[in-house]
Amino acid sequence: MPINKSALIRYKTIDKCLQNRYRRWTLDDLIQACSDALYEYEGADNGISRRTIQMDIQLMRSDKLGYNAPIVVVDRKYYTYEDPDYSITNIPLTDKDLNKLSEITEILKQFKGFSHFKELSGMVQRLEDKIYSEKTRQKSIIEIEKNENLKGLEHLDTIYHAIQQKQVIAIWYQSFKAKRPGKIIFYPYLLKEYRNRWFVLGSKRESKSILNLALDRIEEIESLPGEAYVVNEDFDSTEHFKYVIGVTVNSLRPTNIHLFINKENAPYVLTKPIHHTQQLISETEKGIEIVIKVIPNFELEREILGFGESIKVLAPESLNRRIKERLAKAVKNYESQEVRQAYRQGD
Repeated sequence: MPINKSALIRYKTIDKCLQNRYRRWTLDDLIQACSDALYEYEGADNGISRRTIQMDIQLMRSDKLGYNAPIVVVDRKYYTYEDPDYSITNIPLTDKDLNKLSEITEILKQFKGFSHFKELSGMVQRLEDKIYSEKTRQKSIIEIEKNENLKGLEHLDTIYHAIQQKQVIAIWYQSFKAKRPGKIIFYPYLLKEYRNRWFVLGSKRESKSILNLALDRIEEIESLPGEAYVVNEDFDSTEHFKYVIGVTVNSLRPTNIHLFINKENAPYVLTKPIHHTQQLISETEKGIEIVIKVIPNFELEREILGFGESIKVLAPESLNRRIKERLAKAVKNYESQEVRQAYRQGD
């Protein structure tokens, strides 16, 4: 049941009054106390009706808000709590509440390795302590994929705040092909995660084109508050990744990719589409044909290769040849004596 701010102020005021055992509270006293509180916190001076406070008391007594407040009337005039230790702020959590909090805590714990969420650790610990004091600790029934050993997570906080505050940063970045890191003056626009790896998208000072940098290749970051930040008005993250699997956006145009999936894996692909553009073209006893409209990139190829023998590229022919070549190289690795010898030497 939703509660507006004024009602919440009234409930808390009534609760505070009834906790005060050194005074006897009539209905008029509660009306006046609530009026004063609303004026103090909201600047409201419209007055409160007797019926409003009577309805508030009735609602606090009920379980609609979970209060079940033991409000009694003494001498047919004075309101008080039958239990002198009761307060709506001390309501014990139900088993249902505790189960939900346990699940939420397990989810929050997945983020403790990220520097941006470093303040979360203390909050999660306090929440765990609260749950533990209320019930016996149970094993987690939720597990989120994570890689706590991933490099570059220490840069998340710096980049996040640079984007938020529109601040220029200097990045010392070493690509897989480079022998040493190079310095880039960078305008960061977006942080993106894909399969446990983080990336930052933005522009170089010398170019308006969108550059995608992997955080695990960043050696160092320095904030440059004196530099003028340039906003790219043409960059729209939704449009940028609309026809992409993964994070690699190249100069190629979106292409209709026709794929055959055998019958064993067809249900998997139908219930978990490879891409949001996926459409079912045909279905037979042997399997299904689907089409997705995406930009050909490395992540697309890896996705297709991940299906192994259960998938075949029907079109375009260029992608069919590319996948066939990569599969042939994979077979050679299994047949190669050199690979076997290198493995044995590694042992």
